Amino acid sequence: MGIHGLMSYVGEHREFFVDLQLRDTSIVIDGNNLYHRLYFDSNLDMRRGGDYDSFADVARKFFETLTLCNIRPYVVLDGGCDVSDKKLATIKERARERILSAYCLSCGGGGGSLLPLLIREVFKQILTSLPVPFVQSFSEADRDIVSLANHLNCPVLTLDSDFCIFDLKAGYCPLNYFQWRSLPSCKDSQDCYIPARRFSLERFCGHFSNMNKTLLPLFAVMNGNDHINLPAIEMFFSKVRLPVGSSRQKCRKHVRIQGLLNWLSRFSDPAEAIENVLKYVNKHEKEETRQLLCTFMEEYEPSSVSLKDFFQNGVYESEEAKKLELPPWILTALAKGLIAPFVSDALILKRTILHVQVENMQRPSANAISLPIRQIIYGLLLGGSQCSVSTSSGKAPTRVFHEFDRIQRALKKSFIQAAALSGHFCSDQYSLNTLSEVPLADRLILLLETLGVTASILEPVPCHLRLPLAVTCYWTRYSEPKAKLQHMKALLLGVVAGELDKAIHSPGRFSFGSLFRPGIANDSFLNLHTGAFT
Repeated sequence: MGIHGLMSYVGEHREFFVDLQLRDTSIVIDGNNLYHRLYFDSNLDMRRGGDYDSFADVARKFFETLTLCNIRPYVVLDGGCDVSDKKLATIKERARERILSAYCLSCGGGGGSLLPLLIREVFKQILTSLPVPFVQSFSEADRDIVSLANHLNCPVLTLDSDFCIFDLKAGYCPLNYFQWRSLPSCKDSQDCYIPARRFSLERFCGHFSNMNKTLLPLFAVMNGNDHINLPAIEMFFSKVRLPVGSSRQKCRKHVRIQGLLNWLSRFSDPAEAIENVLKYVNKHEKEETRQLLCTFMEEYEPSSVSLKDFFQNGVYESEEAKKLELPPWILTALAKGLIAPFVSDALILKRTILHVQVENMQRPSANAISLPIRQIIYGLLLGGSQCSVSTSSGKAPTRVFHEFDRIQRALKKSFIQAAALSGHFCSDQYSLNTLSEVPLADRLILLLETLGVTASILEPVPCHLRLPLAVTCYWTRYSEPKAKLQHMKALLLGVVAGELDKAIHSPGRFSFGSLFRPGIANDSFLNLHTGAFT
């Protein structure tokens, strides 16, 4: 989300903010916003697959700085797409923008910013290792963040103009004013603090004739955010004469923002304001426009999810999720970040939007190589009772999932058939409800079958390297163009470098000699894959 032009508008008004010396407090952090800002603001690599080590160092330093100031963070991450799918057009447009950014970066030029594929996973690993409490919301996190922050009576840290609209007890601290890289000390003690600014809803409303803050959601909907665009409201703007006042704003968006806020400040509450908006709307559109305005305004109300219960007891209860009757183990795993939002999108919407990366845009998407794996995932999500393929005349098969991925520089939708699982996984015994209870041995069989690897190849390999080796086997089989010897050497060098790093930083937990013990260069593996490198 995000309200068009609002962040830059309030940024030009120093009087809307209060200076803070932030310490000795809890703080609720918009996790997605934070890892984007930490990566982009640190000028880390975006063209060559990412600099995960440097990002991990920056993320650790950030949370260590909070600890020095006795600031207790709670991180909330976005989950899957909204079940109503009302934001699909916006999501697709953002996917197109990422494809364009990837293309610009692949050509060596500027004009593009794109996170490496695994940054979110690395960020979660850092949170787990420190440890920092975090939760993954069922869908978009904004309303959950508001509820938790108001419960804790602490500020929110993000860079999202929607938080200028939410009614937050302790306010909103924009990340661009959060000076965590430099820590002054208090004059009367050695305690450190982080210089910050808090957006003041009271000052903002006071600037517009002490307008009722309950009018702000209506302002947000009318001005337009990332997914709201009501033609009837454009009719309103074409007819009404907005009182801009003494503004010297040069930006057209800022003129509209100031004029709309001045106009809304005349009314005592949203109901009165909506009635006056509808005076400028065509008669046959009035009722529909009223309903849409009220529906979209609800997005600025706190959610009913109690994240307090999750952080205290590990229980995440969402009314939205309850209506879908999803298995409890999936809801828990989603909340703990053990399952990616990709899975909930596939399960609920039968649709996924695949990540793009910097690559040669004339070649097929790098996601193509993992298609057989995704088909197995889709098959598991359908459950054992649906292993037999059945179709209804004139309708898409129930086993079909929609994937959005790039074809060259365009976003395209593909229809993907879920894999028909074999063995135990095709029985009702292994339905989605009981999938978490499948014996480990059966899970391993499915994994190795999916990757096309036999257990005997992996036996001589240290346990922690078996999965990387199995994935390498899969990669050499399906990669297009085919992997060459130099690619394998680079991959092995990366593995060795990782093992060396462990030996240096965790010498008591690691025996370096085990990496090179006889038999690790397994003959079966070499015989299977030598042909790919000649």
